[in-house]
Amino acid sequence: MRDLRHSANTAQTAFGGALMIFLALGIAADASAGLERDQAKRIHDRLVGTPPSIACLDQLEAKMPDAEAVALDAIDKDPEDATDQCVDPSFYNVTLKNFITPWTNEEQSMFAPLNDYTATVIGIIRDNRDFREILWEDVLYIGNISPAYANDSNAHYEAMEEQGVNLADPTALVDRKQSTVTQSAGGGAGLPATATAGIITTRAAARAFFIDGTNRAMFRFTLLNHLCTDLEQIKDPTRAHDRVPQDVARSPGGDSRIFMNACVGCHAGMDPLRQALAYYDFEYPDGNPDGGRLVYNTSDVETDNDGKPTRVQRKYLINANNFEFGYVVTDDEWTNYWRKGPNSVLGWDPSLPGYGGGKYTDEPAAKSFGMEFAHSEAFARCQVEKVFKAVCFRPPEDSQINTLVTDFKDNGYNLKNVFAESATYCKGD
Repeated sequence: MRDLRHSANTAQTAFGGALMIFLALGIAADASAGLERDQAKRIHDRLVGTPPSIACLDQLEAKMPDAEAVALDAIDKDPEDATDQCVDPSFYNVTLKNFITPWTNEEQSMFAPLNDYTATVIGIIRDNRDFREILWEDVLYIGNISPAYANDSNAHYEAMEEQGVNLADPTALVDRKQSTVTQSAGGGAGLPATATAGIITTRAAARAFFIDGTNRAMFRFTLLNHLCTDLEQIKDPTRAHDRVPQDVARSPGGDSRIFMNACVGCHAGMDPLRQALAYYDFEYPDGNPDGGRLVYNTSDVETDNDGKPTRVQRKYLINANNFEFGYVVTDDEWTNYWRKGPNSVLGWDPSLPGYGGGKYTDEPAAKSFGMEFAHSEAFARCQVEKVFKAVCFRPPEDSQINTLVTDFKDNGYNLKNVFAESATYCKGD
């Protein structure tokens, strides 16, 4: 009898243990499933900026634990795919628009209308193109609505935004040659193909950075927006200053030490590079910058300080009396003195044409200028840092950014993948 009771107790204990294991496994499975659903939702929220529908979340959860596939599913939109439950285009219309717009103005504000600069960058990201093309390719993204693109107005893009055009739709935001669009558009002459340089030669960039001044703003904000560094961070007074123009005083306030110890650190490197943009200006008739247009000199239509014809914009020749022995810009041939010295850390690409000689001869000036920036190590690292901060709301750690930069390059500089991969880092545990 005692043996029977012992056997029963043993069986009961074994059953209870099995039940506990079964329940534990069930709870763990439920917790894992709940976690994956939460992670899928967080990935969607970080990229799209709005909560997914139940159907969309079900679709995303089904792809877990492949978090990167979830991220790409959340942002890759095919208007003809009737089975896609995640149809919200906000990644393009809102997330990317807010991400890019600060690059288009000196105030670095996101509160600005859609324009050709922003739309072109959005299109390049959407279409999985080599992101480096933004600084040199003959490319412009436009809409299929009225009013048509015009060289002297932003009305086309403002209408796209007002009408809520779906920027995820490749039939609504279309890829065109910048030279073809601008030459056939109203509002003045357009650009020859050799004068196009991606977003650098868009109307929005010209209005912000070619307007008035000496075109140093275009150089500085290209450096700031696309290499994530400013002039103060890369001052190098050890470079030769033979290309510093006449408008820079050599003895500010009567003290030459100020130039040698402060001014030359920026100007020695900046001015030889800025020369690539010597034929560009932004003109706004009747004092109205909203109605202005980008101008590119194709021939000797200006007059230099000696009264001789020149292609160089007058802004490059102003204030010649500040230092009459300074460099006089006569063409758009540029040089990057920062390829050597402390700023070689920016990772300039030695495989580019003309690198060994220090000057470009194989590509038009503005294009090769853009290539110089876009092919640098600093460019790749900058894009990854900006994306990671936008998605995860914090700077990346060194190990994270190194992995992301490597993947960015290996994937053909596809920035959409950087967004997706960054979202996997901050999906939560």
